[in-house]
Amino acid sequence: MRSQNQVVLSLGSNQGNRLENIQQCINLIHKSIGTVIRVSRLYETPAWGFESDAFYNCAIVLHTYFSAETILKKILSAEKKLGRTRNEQQGYQARMIDVDIIAFNETVITTDELTIPHPQMQNRLFVLLPFKDLNLEWEHPVLKKSISELIATTADTSHCTIAGKLVSPVEKFEMHHFNYIAIEGNIGAGKTTLATKISEDFNGKLILEGFADNPFLPKFYKDQARYAFPLEMSFLADRYLQLSDDLAQFDLFKDFIVADYHIFKSLIFAKVTLGSDEFRLYKTMFDIIYKEMPKPGLYVYLYQNTERLLQNIKKRGRSYEQEIPAEYLDKINRGYLDYIKSQTSLNVLIIDVSDYDFVENQEDYLSILEQIQEKMQS
Repeated sequence: MRSQNQVVLSLGSNQGNRLENIQQCINLIHKSIGTVIRVSRLYETPAWGFESDAFYNCAIVLHTYFSAETILKKILSAEKKLGRTRNEQQGYQARMIDVDIIAFNETVITTDELTIPHPQMQNRLFVLLPFKDLNLEWEHPVLKKSISELIATTADTSHCTIAGKLVSPVEKFEMHHFNYIAIEGNIGAGKTTLATKISEDFNGKLILEGFADNPFLPKFYKDQARYAFPLEMSFLADRYLQLSDDLAQFDLFKDFIVADYHIFKSLIFAKVTLGSDEFRLYKTMFDIIYKEMPKPGLYVYLYQNTERLLQNIKKRGRSYEQEIPAEYLDKINRGYLDYIKSQTSLNVLIIDVSDYDFVENQEDYLSILEQIQEKMQS
């Protein structure tokens, strides 16, 4: 699973209600481009390069899967929604809102439309001071200097003053409330993607299931009857050892932990794949292990219909998964839902993500966060 891009944007306004313009822009970026994880203080700065009213400026850092080129297009769209009208006039101008891409990870990008890092950032205190507030471990990939070093060496002597505090959109999401969240789902439901994204956005400790080296998995998909029991016992042992080791590294009362599986998924799959005699033996072993495992504060089950699951499985292209029948996925979904109903002591949230795309559509991702937040408050 690829990590998200870390993008730093500079926002400015010197027309109308400057504070409202910037706060609305932050919220719109958070809704349409990526998760705004940090916001600098608000600075009042003189117009740079032309005579005009003073600006309000800030910097934000967001996480997104979008490319720099796509981000630029979405920024232009956001500016237009907020009332900015661009024209062909040369030079600097007063504006309702102005958004610039300052940094995209620590990469260098040079195209007809984009130069990243921003070619003037080292010459502008109204960019550097808010950037410093973000507390990022970032080094200019061309100049090989930190933000503090760029501030110390800039020729800009503009008088920039702190004008106030801005609201970060993620502040309303109290993800750390549960300490330990397990995200589950059928094969191809997106549990690893979502767990990774939440851990990155909220500075969590990520636990991912290790499964690629299981020697029985490709054999099982070719001959289920023969390899079901050794496969399920192997998974149970691996999950128990891995989860025990991973959780032991963290403080369940202080750390925020996000996992893309929980131990009881072993029982779900075993019930689907094993015969009755084998399942009784398996469940005896499972019950002993399950009692020893820490329980998550919140268990999120991502439900996705079988048609969409098959599309996702085909898209990610794992050769040994391509022959998984729809009937098998149906059984797993039913197994999860039936077992969840029986777990009265488990704090469960079921989210139907059949029509969601929380990689390409930021609003879908925020909808999931809203549902988790509502669960906290219920």
